[in-house]
Amino acid sequence: MIKKICVGVVISVFSLSAIAVNLPKTDAVPGGIVIIPLKLNSKHAPKVYYKKSRVLVKKINHEWRAVVGIPLSAKSGQHTLRIVEAQKNSTLAFSVRPKTYPEQRLQIKNKRMVNPYKKDLDRIFREKKIIVASLKHWRDTDAELAPFLQPVTGRFSSPFGLRRFFNDQARKPHSGLDIAAPEGTPVYAPTNGKVINVGDYFFNGKTVFLDHGQGLITMYCHLNSIDVKKNDVINRGDKFATVGMSGRVTGPHLHWSVSLNNARVDPKLFLPN
Repeated sequence: MIKKICVGVVISVFSLSAIAVNLPKTDAVPGGIVIIPLKLNSKHAPKVYYKKSRVLVKKINHEWRAVVGIPLSAKSGQHTLRIVEAQKNSTLAFSVRPKTYPEQRLQIKNKRMVNPYKKDLDRIFREKKIIVASLKHWRDTDAELAPFLQPVTGRFSSPFGLRRFFNDQARKPHSGLDIAAPEGTPVYAPTNGKVINVGDYFFNGKTVFLDHGQGLITMYCHLNSIDVKKNDVINRGDKFATVGMSGRVTGPHLHWSVSLNNARVDPKLFLPN
């Protein structure tokens, strides 16, 4: 049986409680987050799935809630969660509103970063598998949620979700938040986490992935220096890297991505107002 709820009601009813218990802000749009009460009395956390990906579940005020990331590719309308509890399956519906993000047009001097050579494409495809695997990583532990620290002090230069054009060629939407800062500016952990991958990639440059539990992953790109290695455990406020210009950039900045159930969501939803 499908139990239907209105996400608009969920947002209005739970936005204040979300602040009280340090949950991220909600916005039921592509690239946003919904927090859905599961109405279950089970002692142990149920398993919840959205689009084949496992969803973060947290107990708040004696009630299990699913914290769901909505991908930028999501269509408006009804979406469905699958809930597995005590070997029983049920579904729960929620609604997603449409949102149109603004355009951003950038001129990249290094044309190879817009139209890579064949040997570059071979590298890009190899790296994509590593990056996707890192963003899909699941660690079955209590998740570290908002409020996050802003990882670097600087100006928000490119907001999340922009429809991007490089040298007038359409590319995928901007799946993170760019924070402009001078090269060498410290980058700090927004909350407790574990380093699950460190690499140097064609587009992303020097990159660190932090795992905060239950599919909540943060990614930091275009770094200059990296002070951590895979499997290091770091705490909120720990410096782990510096801002750089590695990879595809037009100037020094940090590209910061937040992934929930393998959906890239707006990092600002995790920051204090």
